[in-house]
Order: sequence, then structure tokens, then C-alpha cells
Amino acid sequence: MYVKNENTIDYRIHSGMVAGRWVKDQQADIVQIIAGVYKISWTEPTGTDVSLNFVPDQNIMHGVIFFPKWVHERPDITVCYQNDYIDLMETSREKYDTYPKYVVPEFATITYVGQPGTNNEQVIAEAPYNGMTQDIRDGKFAMLNN
Repeated sequence: MYVKNENTIDYRIHSGMVAGRWVKDQQADIVQIIAGVYKISWTEPTGTDVSLNFVPDQNIMHGVIFFPKWVHERPDITVCYQNDYIDLMETSREKYDTYPKYVVPEFATITYVGQPGTNNEQVIAEAPYNGMTQDIRDGKFAMLNN
């Protein structure tokens, strides 16, 4: 995930049922809860709600994702560059069942923190691929080290 500015994120999904999905310019609520603890929350065009808590100094993230029933049953529809398929996401959200929501709470280890600057369009500029997270950790994405 790249916090692009005070209310926008770009992100890729590298694992799980929607691995391969990536999004740019997602509007989000981004706040500092207390010193060193941050929360980022948003609702996607799919109807998926996401709330993530970050403690970067301890490399810990905890999040909860609330997937609509249709995304849980048909994740393949969402595995794409979402920005090119907003109409499909919104149509699917209206066409398929939303409830019950499929709730996924999870912890994760933050494995990379960088300072690529604000509104850097190169940070999330391609689809996720097998091994990408290791390539990022290995410094193979030069724009992340600015």
C-alpha cells in the first residue's frame, strides 16, 4: 500500500482470494490515532469495506476486510486493475447478493517502509506478480527509495 496523500491510497493485493487485484486513487479516511498508530479505512466500488491499523515502528498491521457475499463467491470478477473496470464493479455490486458479508480479520508484518514522496504515480504502476514483494524488499523498485 502506498499512502499517496492525505486522503488517497494506491495498493496491490499479493495473496488471498483477490490476489492480483490492484487499485489507484482510492479515496480513504487516513488518520493518526495516537503517536505511531495509524488507521486507514475505505469503501470500494465493489461494496467491500476495509479498515487497517498500522504500527510502523513495530512493523505490525491489523486489518478487517468486510467482503460482500458476491465478492466472496466470485472474487475473479474483482481480480483486475480496478480503475479500468469501475462500471463492472458497480454493476456486479447491484446484480449480486451483498449479505451476509464475509469478514476477514488478520494481522500482518510490515516488511517494507519507504519515503517515495507525495502523489508519486510510479509507486503502484503495475499489476502484482509472483515474487514482487521480495523484489520490493530487495530494492528492485528504485522509485521506492527516493
